[in-house]
Amino acid sequence: MRLLTHTNTLFVLLLLACLISASCGSDDPSGPTVQELTFEKLAGSWTFGTNGSIVLDGQDISANYPGFALSFADGTYTTTNAGDLFEASGTWQWTSEQATSVLLDTGVEVTIIDLSETAFRFSFTHAGTGGTAAGTAGNYTITLEK
Repeated sequence: MRLLTHTNTLFVLLLLACLISASCGSDDPSGPTVQELTFEKLAGSWTFGTNGSIVLDGQDISANYPGFALSFADGTYTTTNAGDLFEASGTWQWTSEQATSVLLDTGVEVTIIDLSETAFRFSFTHAGTGGTAAGTAGNYTITLEK
């Protein structure tokens, strides 16, 4: 009988320990958000590298943007040799919690097609400013590398 009492006591103590440990956890059990995980890949400097390009309505126009570069920081971006496609610097924000596109401060929505630690492909529609090749109106797909 005494063994049964000790076993019951031990069982109750183990049950309490399990309940206490289950209630103690991090305040954020879900971990990082999709936006945070996507930003980890997006942050930094992107260039043509060896496989990058700027394609306008299916035609490669990369030669119009020699040395093109795009960098993202938390809520800001900067560009080099972007012609009329992007401002030299500006701000951006996610358009949704799924982190599939960003909205630039210019009102342009950039759709992320593919994003990894080393490759970034995105598209957007540019209204254009007239006759120059750097900034012609149309649908752009840009492929960059880190």
